Amino acid sequence: MKEVLALHDVSVVRDGKKILDGVNWQVSDNERWVIVGPNGAGKTTLLKIAAAQLQPSSGTARVLGETLGEINVFDLRTRIGFASTAIAGRIPNSERVLDAVMTASYAITGRFKEKYEDVDERRARRVLAEWDLSEYADRPFGTLSDGEKKRTQIARAVMPDPELLLLDEPVASLDIGARESTIKILSGYASHPQAPAIIMVTHHLEEIPVGFTHALVLNAGKVSAAGPINTTLTTDKLSEAFGIALEVVLLNGRFAVRAK
Repeated sequence: MKEVLALHDVSVVRDGKKILDGVNWQVSDNERWVIVGPNGAGKTTLLKIAAAQLQPSSGTARVLGETLGEINVFDLRTRIGFASTAIAGRIPNSERVLDAVMTASYAITGRFKEKYEDVDERRARRVLAEWDLSEYADRPFGTLSDGEKKRTQIARAVMPDPELLLLDEPVASLDIGARESTIKILSGYASHPQAPAIIMVTHHLEEIPVGFTHALVLNAGKVSAAGPINTTLTTDKLSEAFGIALEVVLLNGRFAVRAK
């Protein structure tokens, strides 16, 4: 078991406001974490630190054994898979889906002068097949549906065989069919013993795939609860974090929540 993320007393301050406040958190390579919490709790900010895209204002953040602020983050980012709407927004609409996935090997969006070998294309096509995207390989990214774009983002994040996979709301805004098909693929991926460590941010417990092992609850930039998923995403802990009486249920490995 190897540590892939270690945060010690991490805070992020913007315009005098603490977005994250004294966060302590460790993630091992055999763990699959979900981050939940109210709007403005600091979930995406925390994910950006894990992605080596943001340095803490104070505290220490170690990602894949490297301390942020002491290393070349551009090299580190090639070892991290990151799927987010912000990254998808930087993919040119005219970019072929196949190319959108392959460029992840260089941690860039949009093909330029970099060169790819046959092995790169074979891997990209294999990844597209795993995420039910083979038929879209030669389609422009801008012509895809929301669900297809979300799966392309994940396929792109998986392409470089990352040591750490980060997913920022991977099924947000999808219809029920697209959401469930994507969650099903994510569940299979997360449950595979050779999958990397995974950290996923979501606003909805119903979106957590089977196979996730741990949960972290953020509230006002602080860790409200963290640990094994079944003992962290509980009625009492989520009611406290969200400030409303909630009831959490678990059915066939999937979570659901409703107001009492």
